[in-house]
Amino acid sequence: MMRLTALLVLPLVAALPATAQAGAKLDARPRTAILSAFEPEWVQLAGGIAQRREWRINGVRFITGTMSGKPVLLFLSGISMVNAAMTTQLALDRFTVRRIVFSGVAGGLDPDLDVGDVVVPARWGQYLESAFARSEGAGFAPPEGVLDTPPIAHYGMIHPRAVTVRRAASDAPETRFWFDADPGLLAIARKVAATTQLVRCRAALCLTSQPKVVVGGNGISGPVFMDNAEFRAYAFATFKAAVTDMETAAVGQVAFANGVPFIAFRSLSDLAGGDPGRNQARAFFRIASDNSADVVTRFIAALDPSPPR
Repeated sequence: MMRLTALLVLPLVAALPATAQAGAKLDARPRTAILSAFEPEWVQLAGGIAQRREWRINGVRFITGTMSGKPVLLFLSGISMVNAAMTTQLALDRFTVRRIVFSGVAGGLDPDLDVGDVVVPARWGQYLESAFARSEGAGFAPPEGVLDTPPIAHYGMIHPRAVTVRRAASDAPETRFWFDADPGLLAIARKVAATTQLVRCRAALCLTSQPKVVVGGNGISGPVFMDNAEFRAYAFATFKAAVTDMETAAVGQVAFANGVPFIAFRSLSDLAGGDPGRNQARAFFRIASDNSADVVTRFIAALDPSPPR
């Protein structure tokens, strides 16, 4: 998720990638796809790629290579839900992807978490897949037949609802709110979390407490930079979500539709409106990005050398 939009983006390599022709798979080797929303989130990850080759497809740069000896595919999803869905599907169409790993920053919703913590939710939902209800009397009345039964608690006129999706393993569409991270990948993440020491300081800037890795629970995504204490409290109470971002649930839906295992690592750059003063993302996104990338690097090293079939 992009929690900042006006940042200086530095080129990672000097060589220009080749433009790929439309159509066939570009690379037959099964790879772990690692994506981030915007470039500052993946600088550390890209620096660890060996045997690299670059491709340019529809303006998106893809890097193939190895990390800790494991074949990987690195790319940027772009900021927001639609970009994330498009680029993830593009990667699945043009490369041989066996699992999807998201690394980036996010806003914290759980009051027990703080900036710098890395959260690895077990499932993701889209909180703004919603009906906006019309005003009626002292409240709001959504159109009949558009909400789930039982309905999800609403926030004023905003009534969240599930999404209907088709997937490769089924002929019939399915309606669901949550998209699950892969249980096997979560198990590996738990082992990595137990032995990982996150960074608390960068130069003279330090977090107020030692950050930690939390595996499990819920995450939510929507096309909104959330910086509102009241909505943050509603989101935590309604969805029991630890973290919010602008891409992961869309990636989870694409992974579900294609039958590809996925997992997401999100480090808190701010508290989505619960910050003690102004939003802290601009101050702490570098520490948060580095912490997420560090956990993901360790996670890739812990993967079985043979990708899942």
